[in-house]
Amino acid sequence: MFGNLHPGLILIFGGILAGFLPTRLRQAVMVGVPALAVFSMFNLQLETIWSVDFINNMQLILLKVDKLSWVFGLIFSIMALLGNIYSLHNKNSWEATAGLLYAGSSLGVVFAGDWMTLIFFWELMAASSVFLIWYRGNAQARGAGFRYILVHAFGGNLFLAGIFLKMMAGQPDVMLLTGTNDTAFWLILLGVAINAAIPPLHAWLTDAYPEGTITGSVFLSSFTTKVAVYTLIRLFAGTELLIWAGVIMALYGVVYAVLENDIRRLLAYHIISQVGYMVAAVGMGTDLALNGATAHAFSHILYKSLLFMGAGAVIYATGRRKLTELGGFFREMPVAVILYMIGAFSISGVPLWNGFISKSMIISAASYNHMPAVELLLYLASIGTWLHTGLKLPYFMFFGPDRGIKLERKLPLNMYVAMGGGAFLCTLYGVAPFLLYQYLPFAAEYHPYSWDHVVSTVQLLVAALAAFWIYIPKLGGEPTISVDTDWFYRKPVKALMIGIVNFVCTTRDFLGAQGMAALKSVLPFFANPVKWAPQTKEGPALAEYDENRYRFPIGVTVLMSLIVFLITVSYIWIA
Repeated sequence: MFGNLHPGLILIFGGILAGFLPTRLRQAVMVGVPALAVFSMFNLQLETIWSVDFINNMQLILLKVDKLSWVFGLIFSIMALLGNIYSLHNKNSWEATAGLLYAGSSLGVVFAGDWMTLIFFWELMAASSVFLIWYRGNAQARGAGFRYILVHAFGGNLFLAGIFLKMMAGQPDVMLLTGTNDTAFWLILLGVAINAAIPPLHAWLTDAYPEGTITGSVFLSSFTTKVAVYTLIRLFAGTELLIWAGVIMALYGVVYAVLENDIRRLLAYHIISQVGYMVAAVGMGTDLALNGATAHAFSHILYKSLLFMGAGAVIYATGRRKLTELGGFFREMPVAVILYMIGAFSISGVPLWNGFISKSMIISAASYNHMPAVELLLYLASIGTWLHTGLKLPYFMFFGPDRGIKLERKLPLNMYVAMGGGAFLCTLYGVAPFLLYQYLPFAAEYHPYSWDHVVSTVQLLVAALAAFWIYIPKLGGEPTISVDTDWFYRKPVKALMIGIVNFVCTTRDFLGAQGMAALKSVLPFFANPVKWAPQTKEGPALAEYDENRYRFPIGVTVLMSLIVFLITVSYIWIA
C-alpha cells in the first residue's frame, strides 16, 4: 500500500494539514506523518522514478531513487520524526507546519532528478525554514531571519542562473558537473557553497541558528547544510578545490567555538567544522571518502540535533543561554545531562558512538590518498571539537561554578523522548556500524574498530582531557561578541539601505512640495473656464461657469467607453 510513496510529499501535505488542526489532532499528525515517511522509505524501491510532463516536452522527475538519495532520505525522515516529537509541546501550529515543510522540501531536493524540481524544493526549503527563526518573535530573531532569507535568496539566484545555463544547453537532468569548469559549474557551486556554509559564505548560519525557536533550531541544525553536502556529492564529487575548503571549515569552526559564550552559537560553529569534514571528503572523491561524507552526514544529523536538543532543554528550563550565566545545576536535570553527553561523545569521535565510525572514515581516506597535511589538520580539528563541545560546553553549562540556578519550569516528557531516541541511535550505530555501512552508496569497505585506530583515538582524547583539566580557568566563556564575516555585509548594507531610504524620502518630499506648488498655481485656471474666454468690450459679459451646462451628457461618456471596448475586443479577436 505504501510502496514507492514520495516521503517528502508526505511531509509537505502533513505540514499543510497540521496548521489547521486542533492541538491533539495536530500532535497526532506531527508524529504520524514523519513515522509514515520513515515507513515509506523502507518500502521505497531503488531505481524508482516518478516523472510528470511539463512545458516544452520537458519532464519533471519528482522522485529518482538510488543508493545515495536513499541514505539521505532515510536520515532526513528519521530526523523529521525526532524533531517533531521534541516539538509536541509547542502551541504554535504554524511552527509545526514550517518544520514539516522544511523537512519535506529537503527530501524533495534529495529525490529530484531534474534541475527544475531541484531548484523548486531548494527555494521552498529556504522559504519554510525562515519561519523557524521568526516565530521566536523578538527583534534579534526578526533581524536574523531577514538576513537569513536574503543570503539564501542570493545563493538560490546563483544556483538558478547556473540551472538556466544548463537548461539552455539541453541538459535538463541533474548530473555530475566535476571537470566541466564552465560558467554554470561555478554559479551552481557558489549557490551550493552558501548553503554548505563554506567560509567566507558561512556567517548566515551562526547568525540565524542561535536566534531560532528552541525547537526550530533543532530542525535548522539538521537539514540545510546536509542537503548541501548531498548536492555536493551528487554534483561535485572529486572537485579538488573542496578539499582545502573543507579543511578550512573544520579549523575555522573550531577556532570560533573557542571564542563563543552563547551555547547555541558555539554549537552552530561546530556545524561548520563538522560539515568541513564532509566537504573535504567530497573533494577527495574516492569511494571511501564519499562513503565517509555520506556516513558522517548521517551521524552528524543525529548527534548535532541531540546537542541542540540538550542546549534547548537548558534554555527552556532556565531561560539562560550564556556560559557565563550557567553552571552548577547538573543535579536539577541529570537525565538531560546524560543524554547531552552522548551527543558530545558522538561529535567528538569517542569509540562506541557514531561519530567515531564516520569521521575516522574521512581521515583514513585522506591517509590512503597520501594527504598527510589534510589528515593532520582534520585530526587537530577533531581534538578541538572534543575540547569545546565534549568538555568545555558541558562543563560550564552543567557543572562549573554554582550560580544558584533554579529551574523555571520542568522539561515536558516529549523532549526527553526525542533526546532519548537520538541518543539511542547515536549509540546503536556506534556499536553496530554495519547497520549504516550496509546502505552506503559506494563500493568501499572500512573497519573502524581496528586495535591501532581505537588506541590512537583514545590517546588523543585522554591527552586533550588532561590539557582541558589543566587550563579550565582559561577556557571559560567571556561575555563578548565575536565579529565574523557577516560584519562585511551587515554594516555596509545597513548603511547603504539607510542612505537609499533617506535619498528616496528626501526626493519624494522635494518633488511633492514642488508639485503641490505647481498645482496650486494652475488650479485657478480651471476653477472657472469661462472667465478666461476672450471677450469684447461691446459684447455682454460672459456668465459664470455652470458645469451642468458645459459638460458632456453622461450618455456621450457611456457611448465613448462602449466604442473603445468594442474596438479593443475586435482587435484581440482579429489578432
